[in-house]
Amino acid sequence: MQQEALSFLSSTLPPHNHHFPPFSRLRLSNFPSLSFKPNSSPSSIFFPPNPPDSLSSAPSAAGTLETDIHEKLLYLDTLGIDFLTLLNRHPPLLSSPLSAVKSVVDYMTTPPINFSLPDLRRLVSMCPELLTSPLTSHTIPVITFLLREVGVDSTFDLRQALRRRPRLLACSVDLQLRPTLYFLRGIGILEPRRHTYLLSCSVEGKLLPRIEFFERLGFSRRSAAAMFKRFPQLFNYSIGENYEPKLNYLLGEMGRDVREVLEFPQYFSFSLENRIKPRHVACAGRGVRLPLAVMLKTKEDGFRDALEVQFVLNDSQELKRMKKPVVSAYILREKGR
Repeated sequence: MQQEALSFLSSTLPPHNHHFPPFSRLRLSNFPSLSFKPNSSPSSIFFPPNPPDSLSSAPSAAGTLETDIHEKLLYLDTLGIDFLTLLNRHPPLLSSPLSAVKSVVDYMTTPPINFSLPDLRRLVSMCPELLTSPLTSHTIPVITFLLREVGVDSTFDLRQALRRRPRLLACSVDLQLRPTLYFLRGIGILEPRRHTYLLSCSVEGKLLPRIEFFERLGFSRRSAAAMFKRFPQLFNYSIGENYEPKLNYLLGEMGRDVREVLEFPQYFSFSLENRIKPRHVACAGRGVRLPLAVMLKTKEDGFRDALEVQFVLNDSQELKRMKKPVVSAYILREKGR
């Protein structure tokens, strides 16, 4: 096979016996000629013509770019935005026209959007792409999508959504926001306007892997999805840094059933070191077992009260169990008489 390929290649190559014209016949039209005027001194040489205007205009183009950058720096400085810091994080800002930047700023800071300058600075610091995204083909479609398709009720709620998740402004409606919206509705989250922070999450990269994690624990897809429907914030937690250590403690130290998190997925929202462990230790010290919701959701005073009540109930039940055999023996003894 290799020999055939070599034969084919050699047959397609041109022959080696090229006939090049002698060097004396080559035209040197591309090289400047040095000629002397009649009766002139040897120093009077005719040089080639000046370079084209395009080359001579390069310094002016560089000057225009420098001016544009300087004006952009001054403009952003008036807004309280550090141009150089932002440029370090988002280099495309360097080539973005000042007019385009101004259009975005005007749109975001005037009615109906009407962000304040402090809010705008926060948005830009967390999402510098806002200043370089095309206004009509990107930013306005994102705003329209949130209002019309997601169902954000008002510009006030819109501002709240963007304050919470500025990265929404960097997402494509067709490639990111709309597919995630359909996914959330598909698992039963029927009011996504309350959870707009999830719309910037990748379905394949973030949302599905978290549902599949609970499926690997033995939950059905329907049961696992129901957890996220009941507590959508669960999507925001890390598998390795949140789910796994808290489940290990639940099953190991606490000796509880994993199915308890189906009813109370908010378990994962509490700090393991500052809430879950201290409350469990307090319960174990009194021999009390409280439902997860009661153990974790109640404030400290309410938790202590619940602990005492359950301890008393447990104590009274234990007394009843201890008395029951004595009473039964007494009844049998009386019948024997």
